[in-house]
Amino acid sequence: MGRDSGGDPEELARRPKPDVWSVLEYGCHVRDVFRLFDIRLALMLTEDGPDFANWDQDATALAERYAEQDPALVAAELDAAAEQLASAFEQVEGVGWQRTGNRSDGARFTVETFAQYLIHDPVHHLYDVTGVRI
Repeated sequence: MGRDSGGDPEELARRPKPDVWSVLEYGCHVRDVFRLFDIRLALMLTEDGPDFANWDQDATALAERYAEQDPALVAAELDAAAEQLASAFEQVEGVGWQRTGNRSDGARFTVETFAQYLIHDPVHHLYDVTGVRI
């Protein structure tokens, strides 16, 4: 899961700075983002203009004990969540891309802009973990 850790669970869970997530915590976060986006995409495709419940990523990290999770399991779950979400987006056709949903902060998305916004998260966090821009 990154940062030349060699897969050492302790190293993967080690924060580089107290206020910066570890590789493991970033992996858990991205996994959960993919899961959340899958739920929200389904809502957008089945309901008219749904409002999304607020999601506090920091509270989730604490409540779910990201830093204590098994890195191998997180990697498998991250892969499965990515595959599920990609499959869900592959099913969208035609006017489905223009269906809408609303975030609790007032942001309104179409499925198309929602997909574009989604790309930001894994790319941004890949940079956070590796320092490599793609």
